[in-house]
Amino acid sequence: MPNKISLNNNFPDISKSDELYNRALGLIPSVTQTLAKGPGQWVKGIAPKYLVRGKGSHVWDVDGNEYIDYMMGVGPLSLGYAYPKVDDAIKKQLEDGITFSMMHPLEVEVAEMIRQIVPNAEAVRYSKTGADATSAAVRLARAYTGKNKILCCGYHGWHDWYIAVTARNHGIPEAVQAISYTFNYNDIDSVKNSLDDDVAAIILEPVVFAEPKDNFLNKLADLCKEKNVVLIFDEMWTGFRMALGGAQEYFGITPDLATYSKAVANGMPISILTGKREIMDLADEDIFFYTTFGGEALSLAAVKATIEELRDKNVPKFLNGQGEKLKDGYNTIVRKLGMDYTKAIGYNWRSMATFDEKAGDPLVQKSLMQQEMIKRGVLWQGFHNMSFSHSDADVEYTLQALEESLAVLKNAVQKNNIREMLRGEPVQPVFRKVDNFNMKPVKK
Repeated sequence: MPNKISLNNNFPDISKSDELYNRALGLIPSVTQTLAKGPGQWVKGIAPKYLVRGKGSHVWDVDGNEYIDYMMGVGPLSLGYAYPKVDDAIKKQLEDGITFSMMHPLEVEVAEMIRQIVPNAEAVRYSKTGADATSAAVRLARAYTGKNKILCCGYHGWHDWYIAVTARNHGIPEAVQAISYTFNYNDIDSVKNSLDDDVAAIILEPVVFAEPKDNFLNKLADLCKEKNVVLIFDEMWTGFRMALGGAQEYFGITPDLATYSKAVANGMPISILTGKREIMDLADEDIFFYTTFGGEALSLAAVKATIEELRDKNVPKFLNGQGEKLKDGYNTIVRKLGMDYTKAIGYNWRSMATFDEKAGDPLVQKSLMQQEMIKRGVLWQGFHNMSFSHSDADVEYTLQALEESLAVLKNAVQKNNIREMLRGEPVQPVFRKVDNFNMKPVKK
């Protein structure tokens, strides 16, 4: 019988997941469309690989096992799976059509909503993925300044200008690699040392997990103004979640351009570029940024319904409150257990458990925790991506599961047999860094 959410579960039967996975091998490169969803980020042999249904904060895999989900689609499900108001808006629009031969009124209606919420949204454009929007922002910045180089900090998608700074830059011309650079978060000197007269834009995630220190974001904004550099906030995670108006609203800093996706449509594929009119006007005739599906109406209907719900229910406040219980609860448990090698960091709405190498390989520690949480019915990668559907009961149960799982980890650390406790292959290193953003490979 498939597992329910229980502290007394056996490890789940994942035979159908494995069957699908074996069919994908050799057919789908890397077997996944999204790296963070792929099998490398889960304990192979224990974790399910394919999900088929979600409701609220719960999901079911192909074998019928039920879990509380803290990945939430890697961020988009700000309200939760199959959220009635959003789904009803999609169904209603579906009756009239999805993609049309001319523009749709929702393009205007949603843009007007965003302009009221996002501080820098003097103009608004849509696309489908985060990488589309960040690449359009970079192109606008180059057109506006007449300069070429880009400084980036964080994760900004799969397009050439960004992946050029990573170790996975095969297939990207050296000429592109030569004009993309990185800097370290909270290190204004690393920005100053990277700046020259050919820098067109600085793009960063305003926060990932670390908080800005010593007025870092304000200093960055001032520096951009002084050097005629376009400041771009990549708000894929912070937008409509940290505050309704994102990090712009939260910190009171208005960037020249900003990009959004994830939380704004509760799972439907859309990305949004906002910015100051004088820069965005270049998208009229100077730059080319168009896509067949940019005005696709189901996603726009979802955006409208999602924003209304985020606003009317004050969802950012809820995410902060529920996330605080988990983050603080995690840290209370580890203090009680005397485990000074793990802690939860970050903002309440999206915290992350970290593991210190003094207790062994951090990835193996994380893998054992993940294994034990999955056994207890919680899909857990070390992140707590909060949604409006994470109930008090979900949080209370998750803390119980965390306490039991952390006790297992503590026992394994004391016996120095963490690896032996794993029933499958440990998770692989993440491509996406959460600190020390200077990823540009050293050329020999």
